[in-house]
Amino acid sequence: MPSSNGDKDQSHTRAEYRHFTPIATRWGDNDIYGHVNNVVYYAYFDSVANLFLIEQGGLNIQNGDTIGLVVNSSCNYLAPVEFPDKLEGGFRVNRLGSSSVEYGIAIFKQGEDQACAAGTFTHVFVDRETRRPKPIASQMRAALESVSL
Repeated sequence: MPSSNGDKDQSHTRAEYRHFTPIATRWGDNDIYGHVNNVVYYAYFDSVANLFLIEQGGLNIQNGDTIGLVVNSSCNYLAPVEFPDKLEGGFRVNRLGSSSVEYGIAIFKQGEDQACAAGTFTHVFVDRETRRPKPIASQMRAALESVSL
């Protein structure tokens, strides 16, 4: 199914993503309409991206001198999910710059090939103290290149 922003080249299937992270829905994720509320998808995106950066890229969120700031995000909602669905976050790198990266992230029901939601999430890596952009470190860059399109 093409996304609602006219992105007809992307069907948002598992084959388009390079790394997967399990996501457990929570009771509080559902809204009054009985499905996961739209804002919760951004928390899923944030968790998928940051878990990859910590585990694969060596990001030290407590003491490192580099942090990633989100400067842009988008989400297309393709099919509803609800608690207690078991989900997986598909992850890839769409664009990799010297200090920034745009991820493609999709949310899948466990065992399904078609995404329920898909979007982008852009980080700019900055110095923790000055908040000025800094080049992506070599370990991080290698991890990001491993999941690039």
